[in-house]
Amino acid sequence: MKKLFILLLSVISFFGVNAQKQNPITWQVTYKSISATEGEIIIIPKVEKGWHSYSQKVTADGPVPTSFNFTESKQYTLVGKVEESNVHEEFDKAFDAKIFVVTDKSVFKQKVKFAKAGFNVAFKIEFMCCNDQMCLPPKTNELSVKVQ
Repeated sequence: MKKLFILLLSVISFFGVNAQKQNPITWQVTYKSISATEGEIIIIPKVEKGWHSYSQKVTADGPVPTSFNFTESKQYTLVGKVEESNVHEEFDKAFDAKIFVVTDKSVFKQKVKFAKAGFNVAFKIEFMCCNDQMCLPPKTNELSVKVQ
């Protein structure tokens, strides 16, 4: 009985560690100048084939939506909210509902205003990844981009 318990615990630990290692989405962040005092932070997901994440649009009984939390700073001001493009609505079997999905064609943009360039904008992005068979727990990544 003790050996069976140890074997079961080992199998559970193995699958838990493998699930934590999976990282089907990475994020590319760039900065684009609009003027001497305004710019745009561009965030593009790089999504492995067969995986997807979810829009910022919240749906009842749905997944954790993608969200952005920018670090406050006296060096810049956020202009509006994060805009998203190239998200599409599809039926998600995991949630038995139509949900707005993020793919590697999606783009997120946040405008910023500032007095003087030459600083970093840091932020956290929370997102959830799923494929046709499973969903990974929500994850938070810390990112930054230089405004120059």
